[in-house]
Amino acid sequence: MAEVIWGLATSHVPSIGAAMDNGKTDNEYWKPLFDGYQPAREWMAQHRPDVAIVVYNDHANALDIDMVPTFALGMADKYRVADEGFGPRPVPDVVGDPDLSFHLLQQLVDDGFDMTAIQNLDVDHGLTVPLSVYCPEPGDAWPCAVVPLLVNVLQYPQPTAARCYELGKALGKAIRSYERDVKVAVFGTGGMSHQLAGERAGLINPEFDRMFLDKIQTDPEYLAGLTREDYVRDAGSEGFELVMWLTMRGALNERITRVHDTYHVPASNTAAALALFDNRAQG
Repeated sequence: MAEVIWGLATSHVPSIGAAMDNGKTDNEYWKPLFDGYQPAREWMAQHRPDVAIVVYNDHANALDIDMVPTFALGMADKYRVADEGFGPRPVPDVVGDPDLSFHLLQQLVDDGFDMTAIQNLDVDHGLTVPLSVYCPEPGDAWPCAVVPLLVNVLQYPQPTAARCYELGKALGKAIRSYERDVKVAVFGTGGMSHQLAGERAGLINPEFDRMFLDKIQTDPEYLAGLTREDYVRDAGSEGFELVMWLTMRGALNERITRVHDTYHVPASNTAAALALFDNRAQG
């Protein structure tokens, strides 16, 4: 049977990918962020999954406002790296797992989540930057297959934090019911606090971020109980992406062990963080 071995929560700031792509990870601005990633990277390199399910949002690169599914699953055997206006990132295209995608689709629909199935999907920085956080030097191919799980965090009405947490629980159940013996990692991406436009552009709230980093392990129900307005007020309009961390958390066991976390301000006007959890140990 399939097993979720770990969960990773990580920011997907596009400039993090650009820093890696352009050899700037050791310069004064970026070095503290990437130094913070290193312990998690070393641990993940010793605990490779067969498949990563990456919970992320498209940034109007594969989908535009003409079609905004609340929740969607990539169903393909391959996903090209999107051209976001300056050429695709110089990283490998993403290999999918259509059999697992179909299993998850069927199980999630049967559990009451009306998923959109996407057969042709280019993946942008929301997915490729987290993969680079996990594996900074993939060479010609990423070290695991990937199932993209997309969440609408851009256009109102977005799914609530509670709904995203329940999706994660259904996702974990669906993974565990898969008959193939595969090791699965679940990524929750986006955040932390940031706002990119409007009167509060540049907002960062370290107090809220620190609270979230603690409770994502110890009290996810509290975070699931926060409203859209709570997230936008305290974490900024783009900080609402944190609900995707709750989808990851819902897929894990009730008790998990924190392997490593790091928090850095700023990363391109964003509070950036990483939190890695071992799903097989009790903590």
